[in-house]
Amino acid sequence: MSALPPAAGHTAHPHRWELADAAATAALGARLAALLPAGATLLLEGNLGAGKTTLVQGLAAGLGISEPITSPTFALAQHYAGRAADGRPTALVHLDLYRLEQPTSADELFAQEEEEAAALGGLVAVEWPQRLTLPPTGSWHLELTLLDPTDPDAGRLGWLTPPA
Repeated sequence: MSALPPAAGHTAHPHRWELADAAATAALGARLAALLPAGATLLLEGNLGAGKTTLVQGLAAGLGISEPITSPTFALAQHYAGRAADGRPTALVHLDLYRLEQPTSADELFAQEEEEAAALGGLVAVEWPQRLTLPPTGSWHLELTLLDPTDPDAGRLGWLTPPA
């Protein structure tokens, strides 16, 4: 993936962004949706309130998904379908592994949902991937860090690491 150029609300270096606010975080998600390969897995790390779900909302918008995107903390997984601007069907599987304390449970859920996403040709976005035993092979990793942990409105930093 080539480096994303800066967009309104944030500055960028290759694979690193200063995101001024939630709108800039969502905008980065929309841009990533257009650039990540079909079937990609995006692992999202960051403290509570760092903007993981906001970024997934941007991914969904970029994939032409119009339904509201909420954190699947209690549902664990949400499936969404949409249409890209060019009319092709898109899909997003959004996982939140926060409540799964046993790595084997997280691994099992991820394997099931990854299979579903593959069948749909969809993108997988995983919040709290550190609950997995090992990161999935070939996955992208995005870390979000609040600039001021006491003030989520102060902005955040984002680092994207492509698959090894």
